[in-house]
Amino acid sequence: MTWKKTAEKWLNFENLEGHLKEELHSVQHNEKLMEEMFYRNVEFGTGGMRGELGPGTNRMNIYTIRKAAAGLAGYLAEQGIKVMNRGVVIAYDSRHKSAEFALEVAKTVGNQGITVYLFDELKPTPILSYAVRHLHAYAGVVITASHNPPEYNGIKLYGEDGGQITPQAADLIIQYMDRVEDELLIEVASEEELLASGTLTYINEKIDSAYTESLKTIQLNKELVEKIGQDLKIVYTPLHGTGNKPVRNGLLEFGFGNVAVVGEQELPDPNFSTVKSPNPEEHAAFELAIRDGLKMNADVLLGTDPDADRLGVAVKNNVGEYTVLSGNQMGALMLHYLLSQKKEKGILPENGVVVKTIVTSEIGRTIAADFGIKTLDTLTGFKYIGEKINEFEQTGEYTFQFGYEESYGYLIGDFVRDKDAVQSAVFAAEVAAYYKNQGKSLYDGLLNIFEKYGYYQEDLESITLKGKDGAEQISNILVQFRNNTPNEIAGVKVVTVEDYQFSKRMDLLTGEATNISLPKSNVLKLYLEDGSWFCLRPSGTEPKVKFYFSVRGNSLEESERLLINLRTSVMCTVNRIMSVTE
Repeated sequence: MTWKKTAEKWLNFENLEGHLKEELHSVQHNEKLMEEMFYRNVEFGTGGMRGELGPGTNRMNIYTIRKAAAGLAGYLAEQGIKVMNRGVVIAYDSRHKSAEFALEVAKTVGNQGITVYLFDELKPTPILSYAVRHLHAYAGVVITASHNPPEYNGIKLYGEDGGQITPQAADLIIQYMDRVEDELLIEVASEEELLASGTLTYINEKIDSAYTESLKTIQLNKELVEKIGQDLKIVYTPLHGTGNKPVRNGLLEFGFGNVAVVGEQELPDPNFSTVKSPNPEEHAAFELAIRDGLKMNADVLLGTDPDADRLGVAVKNNVGEYTVLSGNQMGALMLHYLLSQKKEKGILPENGVVVKTIVTSEIGRTIAADFGIKTLDTLTGFKYIGEKINEFEQTGEYTFQFGYEESYGYLIGDFVRDKDAVQSAVFAAEVAAYYKNQGKSLYDGLLNIFEKYGYYQEDLESITLKGKDGAEQISNILVQFRNNTPNEIAGVKVVTVEDYQFSKRMDLLTGEATNISLPKSNVLKLYLEDGSWFCLRPSGTEPKVKFYFSVRGNSLEESERLLINLRTSVMCTVNRIMSVTE
């Protein structure tokens, strides 16, 4: 069926949801936009779907949500009655349509006789992960588009271990989705029917209480916090998302009572009206927190994204101005504190392991090695770190200590199997208290780490290329780097290329090729003779291609200069490629 036939079917569907019908009819003569809405189905990746809200098969709406839910229901029903009875936990964030979509998933899955646990208010993604394990459910669903702009929403699926579903499970769910003949005609039960039959149960406070008890287990220095916790001045912003209640409660439980919340960003707002982007990776998201921090001379500023799985941290630098730490920098601070405290207390296991992604700084490996701890790499995406934790649990080969990625995602306690900004916020506060007790700031602590382990610096550039043409441009950039690998970048020789699409590592000096034992992914990573590297990766969730850069210098000034040279040289090459294809 061509996209035009599908569009016509939607246009002629009498019972199409009112606002979707109105929007669709208003743009029906805009052929380019209609093609964008219908030329494909919203792509279902290994973790779920994400896209712009609106009518069409390539948009997020109740019909595409029901289709994903029908795929999940088919997969669960195939496992048998025990799995159906264990059921699904469903959570949602503060975005447009999130609560509605969550209920549609419940009505679709529940219609097949599958037990459903639905949170009665918005919740962070990590608490969904926790709830799946706590309730012994077989699957989890969270309606979220993380830190994407307001016009986006999505659905993420979780397995019984609380981690994002495996590629194998995703493939089976997609097969069931493909059996849906008409997404407009999927049958759903009513909320009243599901409640009356006991198929649907609303959940909230009991899960929150259990999560808080588990959260307390990651505290390493209760005595220190009791001594200085009330003196540590914290400003926190939930950026209009789900973090407000759990983060504030967690800080209080840990012993941090001197917390000011950014008033304009405290309450849920699907338009994220005070920020250009509700992403703590974007420094502009901290503008109001910095304003409040200056008023109270705060020691640390904390910000969580809408579904509270990413944490951003800002602290005063050596000239008294607030600076937002990178994910690599905060990860290094957390990791060094965690390992040093565990070693001091004699609770650091010999088979401990740190897990990070391939685009995360090597400073983590250097710190871990100093404590005799191994570091393992995964592909980008916290689902791969979750898979490793599950693997260690089964084999006993390693004892998980810390997992993180450069994009502000951290995990300390494995009672959650995804990145957790609630854990990260309370742990970051404890690290800040540790340095404050020594008369230092977190920034001072970071400089101490650099002095000991090397001045690592990283950066990230993203190019957004929307639509069908954009996807082709992104593909071409990777093809050009793959087929025409540069001999040198910024005057430094390229010595090794890792091509994750073909699972090969090529030593350009010797010509030797070795295998990479990670899943295939359209990612290229190039290493330079001076130890620098850069990586190209299309985003799995947004219409972007991302460029990661990393250097190591002997001083802050040298590393900053190396980073500028590397980034400038790579992006010049990218711009040349794009100008040829335009």
